[in-house]
Parts: sequence; structure tokens; C-alpha cells
Amino acid sequence: MNSGVNLVSQITCPACGHSAIENMPTNACIFFYECTGCGALLKPKPGDCCVFCSYGLVPCPPVQVAGACCTISPNSSTS
Repeated sequence: MNSGVNLVSQITCPACGHSAIENMPTNACIFFYECTGCGALLKPKPGDCCVFCSYGLVPCPPVQVAGACCTISPNSSTS
């Protein structure tokens, strides 16, 4: 799966603007991310599968490869 797939993304917090370079997993979606700058808990925007697709410079590996990611219901919130 790593052929041409970027496994690192810069994620930027919309609350404070802090950016961090993070490794992206190839076998899971990251639904929540705590900003290392201000502590805000980031969640995917509606229609996005993970925080990397919403706030990262590079979308998650499944989106890079197949153009789609985890199948989740927009109403399935755990917060």
C-alpha cells in the first residue's frame, strides 16, 4: 500500500492555528485529535472520514489510494 502513498501529514488546528507533523495509520481512521498547541479536540468535518482529511495537508492513506475511506454514518458520534 505504500507505493506513492504519503504516510505523514501536517495537521493544523482551526482553533489556534498550531501545526504538527503526524504519522497517519494505514489500518485505522483517526476520528479525534487533541491539538498539541491549545488542547482543542478536533473531529472530522461533515463528509470527511477523519481529522487528516479535514485538517491535514495530505488526506489519509485510504483516500490517497482509493479515493474513499472508512464507511461511517454521519450520525454516529461518540462524543
